Amino acid sequence: MKLIDNINDLLGDDIKQSVQPGARLKIAASTFSIYAYEALKRELESVESFEFIFTSPTFMPDEVTDAAKKERREFHIPKSPSETQSERSFYGTEFEVQLKNKLTQRAIARECADWMRRKAKFRSNSGVASMQQFAAVQTAGPAAPNAVYMPLHGFTAVDLGYQRGNAVSNIVNKFDEPANTGVFLSLFDQIWADPDKLTDVTTLVCEHIASVYQENSPERIYFLMLYNIFNEFLEDLNEDVLPNDRTGYLDTLVWQKLFNFQRDAATGIINKLETYNGCILADSVGLGKTFTALAVIKYYELRNRSVLVLCPKKLADNWLTYNRNLKTNIFAKDRFNYEVLCHTDLQRTSGESFGTPLNRVNWGNYDLVVIDESHNFRNNDVYKDKETRYQKLMNTVIKQGVKTKVLMLSATPVNNRFNDLRNQLALAYEGNAGEWRNKVGDKLRTEKDIDEIFRRAQAAFNNWTKLPPEERTASAILAALDFDFFELLDSVTIARSRKHIETFYDTKDIGTFPERLKPLSFHCPLTQRMDVIGFNDIFNQLSLLKLAVYAPVGYILPSRIKKYEDMYDTEVASGGGKLKQADREKSLQALMTVNLLKRLESSVASFRLTLQSLQSNHQKALAKITAFKKSGKAAKFTDHTPDFEDADFDDELLPDLDDDQGSESSSTGGKVQIDLGDMDLPSWEHDLAGDLAVIDGLLAEMAKIPPADDAKLQHLKAQIEHKLAHPFNPGNRKLLIFTAFADTANYLYDNLAPGLFQKHGIHTGKVTGSTEPKTTLRLAANPRQGVDFQTMLTLFAPRAKEKALTMPHEPGEIDVLIGTDCISEGQNLQDCDTVINYDIHWNPVRIIQRFGRVDRIGSPNARIQLVNYWPDISLDEYIRLKERVESRMMIADVTATGDDNVLSAQSNDVAYRKEQLRRLQEEVIEMEDLKTGVSITDLGLNDFRMDLLNYVKAHGDLARLPNGLHAVVPANPEKGLQPGVIFTLRNRLLSGTAGAVVQQKNRLHPYYLVYIGMDGSIIADHMEVKALLDLARNACKGRSEPVPAAFEPFNKATDDGRNMRMFSNLLDQAIHSMIERQQEKDVDSLFSPGKTSALVGEIAGLEDFELISFLVIQAP
Repeated sequence: MKLIDNINDLLGDDIKQSVQPGARLKIAASTFSIYAYEALKRELESVESFEFIFTSPTFMPDEVTDAAKKERREFHIPKSPSETQSERSFYGTEFEVQLKNKLTQRAIARECADWMRRKAKFRSNSGVASMQQFAAVQTAGPAAPNAVYMPLHGFTAVDLGYQRGNAVSNIVNKFDEPANTGVFLSLFDQIWADPDKLTDVTTLVCEHIASVYQENSPERIYFLMLYNIFNEFLEDLNEDVLPNDRTGYLDTLVWQKLFNFQRDAATGIINKLETYNGCILADSVGLGKTFTALAVIKYYELRNRSVLVLCPKKLADNWLTYNRNLKTNIFAKDRFNYEVLCHTDLQRTSGESFGTPLNRVNWGNYDLVVIDESHNFRNNDVYKDKETRYQKLMNTVIKQGVKTKVLMLSATPVNNRFNDLRNQLALAYEGNAGEWRNKVGDKLRTEKDIDEIFRRAQAAFNNWTKLPPEERTASAILAALDFDFFELLDSVTIARSRKHIETFYDTKDIGTFPERLKPLSFHCPLTQRMDVIGFNDIFNQLSLLKLAVYAPVGYILPSRIKKYEDMYDTEVASGGGKLKQADREKSLQALMTVNLLKRLESSVASFRLTLQSLQSNHQKALAKITAFKKSGKAAKFTDHTPDFEDADFDDELLPDLDDDQGSESSSTGGKVQIDLGDMDLPSWEHDLAGDLAVIDGLLAEMAKIPPADDAKLQHLKAQIEHKLAHPFNPGNRKLLIFTAFADTANYLYDNLAPGLFQKHGIHTGKVTGSTEPKTTLRLAANPRQGVDFQTMLTLFAPRAKEKALTMPHEPGEIDVLIGTDCISEGQNLQDCDTVINYDIHWNPVRIIQRFGRVDRIGSPNARIQLVNYWPDISLDEYIRLKERVESRMMIADVTATGDDNVLSAQSNDVAYRKEQLRRLQEEVIEMEDLKTGVSITDLGLNDFRMDLLNYVKAHGDLARLPNGLHAVVPANPEKGLQPGVIFTLRNRLLSGTAGAVVQQKNRLHPYYLVYIGMDGSIIADHMEVKALLDLARNACKGRSEPVPAAFEPFNKATDDGRNMRMFSNLLDQAIHSMIERQQEKDVDSLFSPGKTSALVGEIAGLEDFELISFLVIQAP
C-alpha cells in the first residue's frame, strides 16, 4: 500500500506508471473531465478498454430522472443544479478554469470523442443507492501488478493532482496487493454487469461530446449566454407570475392582433404585475401601447378580475370604443367589460361620468387599475383641507378595498425630476416602500431603499444638467446612475424605442416604418393687410394686461386681510411653506396670458373668442362694482381660482365668471367669496377698466381680419390644393390637421369643408372631444344620422380601423380630418400620410405624439410628411417671448397635475430650448432625442428575458450545454459589430458582501460581458451591459445555423481550435481591463456616499473567472 499526497507524488503520474499497453482501466467516479483525458492521453490511447461508471445518475434520458416533466405545463422549471453539474463538468470542473481559459476545449473534445468511440464505455448509476468511488488498473500480463486507487472524487485534472482544488487535502491510497485489488475488481465487474443498477449511457456521452466540437449556431450561443445570466429569472417563474394559458387568453381576438414585440410586452407586464404589483409601459409613440394594454386587461378579465381604466377626458372615447357592443368595435367578440372613468372624476362627488353615478362608485373594488397618461399623476403635493387627485387615487382606489394592481401607460414617465417616476411607482407599492420591499423580497436585488435610490438618481441628474451641452450625453447620465436605479427600473418598467423594435424584432410580417420626409415649416403673418398690428405688438399689448378680474384677493384692504387668510392658506408638503392665495392668483394671471398667446398662435378666430370671453368677464365685474356703489347693499364677488385648478387650457372654453346667481348659489360651493366692502374698489375698478380698454383695442384689430384676409388659413388652403394635385404616395389624398383648440378646429372646418366638397368631392370631418363630431359625409344606411367618434375615425382610416369588417356596407370615406389633441394619442390613423400642425404646441412631446398617428410600423405609405405652421417671428424672438412669459410664472403650475407644464428644468437654459425648436423645424424627432430629461427607453433587460423564455418553451432546457462553447459570426461595422470577441464570464470568487458591493457596478454580477477587438482594444466594457447584450442579440438572433463564411476562416486560422493562443491572450486582456476599470471605480467610490468597494474582495485575475461562452466576430 502506498499513500499519494498529490503534492510531492501526483496521482496522475502514478497511474501513468501503472497503465501498461493492453491494460484495462476501470473507474467509478462522480465526474469525468476531458482535461483528465488530455493529461493521460498517451496512456489512455494504449489501454485495451476503458470502463467508467458515473456513481450518481448522469446523462440519464430525461423521462427517467424527470418525473416533474408531466407537471410542466405553461412554465419552465430548470433542472436541479446537482443533476446537471456532473454532466457539465465533463468539459472541466470549476477548478480546471486555467485549462478552460486556454480555449482549447474544442480540439481536446474532438480527440477525446474519437478515442471514446474506439476504447470507452460509460454506464450510469440509475438508482438512488450511493456507490464507492475508485479507480482500478487491470494489467495485461502477470509481470506488472494490478492497482486500485481510492478514495477518488472524480476523474478530473484536479483529482489527478495537476490543478489545485478547494479541498484541504487530496490524499489517495494505492493498493497493489493481489488480495485487495481482487476484491475491488470483482466488485466493479459485478456492478458493471447488473442492468438493474446501471444504465448504458455511452451513446449519449458520445453525442454530448460531439456537441462541443461541432459548429455551433450563433443563436445557440446567444441563448447559452442568456440562460446563464438570467437563470434566476427562470427559477423564479411559476404559474403565479406568468400568464396562465388555461385562461384562454391566447385565443382572444386582441391577442391574435398583437405584433410579436407587443406580445413580449404583454407577457412581461403580466409577469411584473404579478411579481411587483405594478408596471409602467413607456414604449415609444407609435408602438401600439393601447392594444398591448387591452391584451393585459383581457387576461385579467378572463380571471374574473374587475378592471378600471382611468384616462384623461379627451382620450375617453378611445377606450369606450372597445368595451361597448358596437359595430365599430373590432374587439366586440372579446366582450371587454372594464369600466372607464376620467382623471378629473377622482375629485368629483356628484353627477355622472359615462353613465356611472360618481357619488356611488365603489372605488376600492378594482383588482386592476390601468392609468392612461400616468405622468399626470407625477405631483404629490399636499394641500390643506383638500384631497388632490393623486391622494384620492392612492387612498381610495389603491389602498382601500381589494388588493389593486396598477398598470401605467405613459410616453414620458420621467420629465426632469425623478420624483415624477417615484410618485408613479408609489402607486404600485401603495406608498409603503418598506413593506413592498419585504413582500417582493429577493426578487428586487437593490441594496438601498427606494427613496434613497431616487435621491441619488436626482443628485446625479442635477450634476449632469450642469455639464456643458456637448458633454450632456445619454451615456454620461447612464454612467452616473448606479445599479440600484437600473435594477428598480428594470423590475417595473417596459420601455422600447422604435429603433429597438426595428433592430431586434423580425418585422417582415408587420412591415416597416415609413420614410419621414423633411418637415415643411411655414411662418405666416396674421394677415397681409397693412392696417393690422403684428404679432410682437399684440404680445406687448398682452403684457400690459393686469387681468385683475382673476385676482380679487390682491385688492383686499390691509385691515381686512386677516379675515381671508385663514380661509385661503394652503399647506404645501414639498417644503414650500404656505402658498398664499395672492401668489396662486399671480400664477393664474400668468397662465391666462400664456393662454391668450397660445390662442393667438393658433388662429385669429380662437384669439377673438377668448378676448370676447375676457371682455364679458370684465364688464360683469365692473357692472357689479357700479351696482354696489349705487345701492350700498352688501355684495360679494366669488373668487374663481379653484375653477382653474382642473381647467385644461388647451381644449376647454375657460370657466365663465358668471356670478349673477347671488351669494347663496350652490354653484359657488367651496369657493371663497369676498365682500366688496372689504376691497380697495377704486384701485380694482381702475385696473379692470385699464384691462378692458386693452381688450377692446385688440378686438377692434382682430375684427379687421375676416377669413379671406387670414394669411395662415389661405396658405393652408393652397397647401391642401398642392397635396391633392401632387400626392407623394400614389392616390393618397388623406390629410390630418391638428390644432390645440376646439375654436380653431371649428373655424377650419367651417372654412375648408364646403369648398373641398364642391371643388374636389372630398369629405371633411371634425373631432374636438368637447362637441359632437361633424362631417360633410352622409352615411349610406341613414343619411340623417350623425357620425360618432369611432365611426368618424373608421371612415378616415378604413384600413387601420378595419372598416371592411365593422362597416361593410358603407362605401364613403373621409379624406380630410381636423382634430384637437383628443386624437393625438392612442389612435392608429396610418392610412393618412400627411400631418399638418396648424399651431405648434408648446410641449414638443405633443408634436411627436400627433405625428405618431401616421408614423407607425406597418404603414401602407412609403413616405410621410409633417407640416408645421409657426408664428411669423424669428426663432430667437419666439424663444425670448417664451422666456418673458415664463419669467412671470415662477410659481408652480396651478393645475396641480403637472400636465404640459410650460416650465421645464431647462427653462433657464435658452440654448436647450432653441436647439429643440430648431430641430422640430428641420427634422422629425424621436421622444428619446428631446434631451430635456432622462429617457428610460431601452434601459430595461425585459426583452432578453422574454427571448430566453420563448426559446426555452420551444426548445427545452439549456442546462446540459457545457460552458466554453463558441460561435463565429461575420463582422458588420454598420451594426456596431467590429472584428473581435464578446466573452461571457462568471466570477467564481466574489459572493456575499463583496459581491453585493461589486454588483452595484455591474448589473449582471456574477456574470460579466466584455467585447474586445482583435487588436486588444476594448470596444465595450462590462459596465455597458445593455449595449453588449444588444450587440450579441443583433449578431446572433435568427441565425439558427452556423455561418460557414465566418467559421471556416476561423477554423483555418486556429487549426480547428488547437491553436487558440491569440484568443486566450485576448481573454487575459479582457479580464485585466475589467480589473483596471474596477480599480478606477473603487477609487471613485471612496469619495462618494454609500459603501465603498475599494477595500472589498479583489478581482485578482484570470483564474477568478470561468468562461461561459464566447462569440467571435470574424472580419471578412
